[in-house]
Amino acid sequence: MSRLTVYRDDSPDTILLDVTSPGEIAETLRLHNVRFERWSAPVTPAKDATTDEVLAAYRPYLDTLMGETGAGSADVVRINASTPNLPELRKKFLSEHTHSEDEVRFFVHGQGAFVLHIHGRIYSVLCTAGDLISVPEGIPHWFDAGPSPDVVALRVFTDTTGWIAKYSGDDIAERFPADVPTAS
Repeated sequence: MSRLTVYRDDSPDTILLDVTSPGEIAETLRLHNVRFERWSAPVTPAKDATTDEVLAAYRPYLDTLMGETGAGSADVVRINASTPNLPELRKKFLSEHTHSEDEVRFFVHGQGAFVLHIHGRIYSVLCTAGDLISVPEGIPHWFDAGPSPDVVALRVFTDTTGWIAKYSGDDIAERFPADVPTAS
C-alpha cells in the first residue's frame, strides 16, 4: 500500500502527516509540484518480462507522459538480490541528492521510498506497484528499496544519458531512514 509520511526535518520521531489514500498523497505532493498518480494496465507484465514487454504494457501512459514532459527516453530498471554491486548502488541512492531534470519512476513490481527534503519537511513516499512519482529537478531527495530489494520500474529521462546525481553532502538520510517493508 502506498503511503506518505511527513516529518519536520529536525525531528525524525515527530510525524506531522501519515496518509495512505492515493488521492491525499497526490494532493499533498502537488503543493510542491511533485506528481503522484496510480496507473493500471490491461495486463500487468510478469516480473521477468522483457524490457519491450514492460514498455509495451504501459505505452499509452508513457506516450502521454513523455509528450507532456518532453522526455526523450524510457527504460526499465530491475533492482534485486542479483543486481551487481547492490550494496554500493544502495549507498549511492541513499545519499541526499538532486538532479538537473525531473526524476520520473513508475513501479511495475515491488516497492521503494522516495524521501524528499522540502522547506524544512521530510516527505517519505512509499511507492508500490502501480505508482508513478515525478520528483522535480532540484528537489533534494534519496531513494530506498530496502536491504533486500525486488523492484521493476520504468524510468523516464529528458537527458538520454540517464541518471545523474548531484550530492548535497548532508547526512540527513541517515537520520530519516525510509520505512520500506520487507519484500514478500
